[in-house]
Amino acid sequence: MSPYHEKVVPLRPEPVATVQGTLALDLGRGPEEFHEPPPLAPVLRLESRERQRLEVWAHRFTQAAVEIAGGDRPVSQLLRWAIPSVYADLARRAQLVRAAALRESAATRVQQVRPQVESIHTCWVGDEVAEVSARVRYGQRSRAVAVRFEQRSNRWQAVALEFA
Repeated sequence: MSPYHEKVVPLRPEPVATVQGTLALDLGRGPEEFHEPPPLAPVLRLESRERQRLEVWAHRFTQAAVEIAGGDRPVSQLLRWAIPSVYADLARRAQLVRAAALRESAATRVQQVRPQVESIHTCWVGDEVAEVSARVRYGQRSRAVAVRFEQRSNRWQAVALEFA
């Protein structure tokens, strides 16, 4: 026997087909061994009417915001509903789209396809703070929009707005 064979460790033959090409999970543990992690934030109980009212309003706000960002709507329509930094960002986006449309004189509309808010999901961070994520469809493509709303002076205002 050669000296190399003395160092070889024999492997146990195990079937490979059960995990090959899949994520190997240890399924031997029962459900009693899993512990549910504590919630990261307390769940807020709000009246369903108030929650529903904000979600409807957030849908309308987000629809207006994506139309403004695309140049189809004047930014002044959201002046009351956005803090100055959010308003300025929307105005800047609309101005960039208008400038691009002027360069392409063949375009009949600023956007070829009008964006449509498909879904809204709301996370209540506090009694007067909600974060909204939206899926916006542009023709065959989708984008995400996130908005943080805070209740100020007895009205909801967008304090952060992100397009992805």
